[in-house]
Amino acid sequence: MPGRPGVEQLFTGVFRAPDPKNPNKRLIATKNLTPGRSYYGERLSKVQFEGQDFELRFWDPFRSKLSASILNGLGLFPFKEGSNCLYLGASTGTTVSHISDVVGNSGRIFAVELAARVARELMENVVRYRNNIIPIIADASKPQDYPSIYGNISIAYCDIAQSNQTEIAVSNCSIYLADQRESFLFLVVKASSIDVLKPKIEVFRNQSDLLQRSGFTVRQVIDLEPFDRNHAMIVASMG
Repeated sequence: MPGRPGVEQLFTGVFRAPDPKNPNKRLIATKNLTPGRSYYGERLSKVQFEGQDFELRFWDPFRSKLSASILNGLGLFPFKEGSNCLYLGASTGTTVSHISDVVGNSGRIFAVELAARVARELMENVVRYRNNIIPIIADASKPQDYPSIYGNISIAYCDIAQSNQTEIAVSNCSIYLADQRESFLFLVVKASSIDVLKPKIEVFRNQSDLLQRSGFTVRQVIDLEPFDRNHAMIVASMG
């Protein structure tokens, strides 16, 4: 059995490993691109896996919807070393930092955030230590105005709590992912931001239908309970 007992690789750069404070409990983690540094109070742990020694950053599913998606059965994880990603709604960078671990220094994350105060936290607390994150202070509903996108983008990640969040994601993908033979969208849907009167399952289904009408293939819809109420992750592909 490869690696130390209890450590397993779930996806490229994503592991399940024993909690340092409770070895009987295993947590999701990513390989730390900046050993010795944590970003939001997450625990670090030195491990050995397949003959290599490295440090893991544990990935809190209550702070990151992508981590919650993995724990709730995510089956497709296209992020890998060298991937270029467009991240809409970067906030203070919790999930961005873990994707940064996975794509490594040969990949890029174009992190779009409109709120100046939040973007400042992102830059001061995360970007300054990681060369693979390019912050963009801009309105995600105006993707034509981004100043610094370059290279082939293969993944878009959208976490914007707005009533038209799916349309915003589609418009960004149409500009930045259209030339990719196979590219992916990770769309976080907050049901209450779209329609507070409808059951969340109906909202999730309606947004999935909207993506399919826009030319996407919906691969998976993941309810994020118990980590996030009224949220789902929709994973879709283009091309």
